[in-house]
Formats: sequence, structure tokens, C-alpha cells
Amino acid sequence: MSNLSIARESLPTANPIDIVEELVSANEWAFERASDEEMLVEVVGRWASYRMHFVWQQDLSSMYFSCLLDAKVPPARRAAASELIALINERMWLGHFEIGSEDGVPLFRHTVLLRGLGGASVEQVEDLVDIAVAECERFFPAFQFLLWGGKTPAEAVAASMLDTVGEA
Repeated sequence: MSNLSIARESLPTANPIDIVEELVSANEWAFERASDEEMLVEVVGRWASYRMHFVWQQDLSSMYFSCLLDAKVPPARRAAASELIALINERMWLGHFEIGSEDGVPLFRHTVLLRGLGGASVEQVEDLVDIAVAECERFFPAFQFLLWGGKTPAEAVAASMLDTVGEA
């Protein structure tokens, strides 16, 4: 594998967790800043509460982000849930879903690379959070259909993708 490199000086990348804290505070969401490099946030959605985890990796100039769904996949349903996640991820443009191997909790995950940018913008952080919550809201019912509704993975995705029109 070749090592591609252009010799140029780059400025240190600012810690994006500071921007996350501003966004979270402005929205009055519950949060805990565990360290300068890590923050936990809770956001209440339409279907559930979502626990967001932000981690800044200075040496990689990247910010890891995950959004845990308020659900747990029992070991007996992990194979079906893995199939469901594969079907969901085919529909994703940014980030992906996975299941925590130890706890069985589904989560949305994405890492933002910031090298050479000087730092994240407020808009980037807003978009990341907006997209994560939208995708969790869109697919949370699929997990419920699979785990509690007895649907197959394909049926669960199809049922969660139905768009309703109007109000009841």
C-alpha cells in the first residue's frame, strides 16, 4: 500500500466537543461532559429517548459519534436483528446501524474526519445530530416490529418505511 502525502503544514484541529456542548445547551438537552474529549447526551424523540455519545480523537482529527436506541436485542433474536440491520444499512447514506456485541443494544454510528479543516462547524454538528435522530426515529419501529411484533426482518423494514398521510 502506498503512503499518499503532500508536504504542507496543517493547523491543529479544534475540539468539536465544545461545539457539541453549545448545541446541546442551546437545545436544553440533558448531558454529561465526561472529559474534554467525551460527552454523553440524552435526546427525547417521538418513539424513544436516544443516548448520544461523542468522542474526540485529537491524534486522528476525528469525532466518533453514536446514538443508542432504547431497545435491547435478546441473544435468540440477534441473527434476525443482524439481518434487519443489513436491510436498514442498504438504505443509509450517512452512518450505519449495528448491535453492541456485549449488551445487544442497537445504535447508529458515524465518525467525522476533520483533518485539515481547523475544526467542525456548528452546521456539521447540527446535521450529524439531526440525521442521527431522524434515522433512529425512522427505523426504531422496525426494531419494535421485529422484537415485539413477530415480523421477519424484511417485513419489519417494509412496515417501518410506510409513510402515513394526514392525521387521525
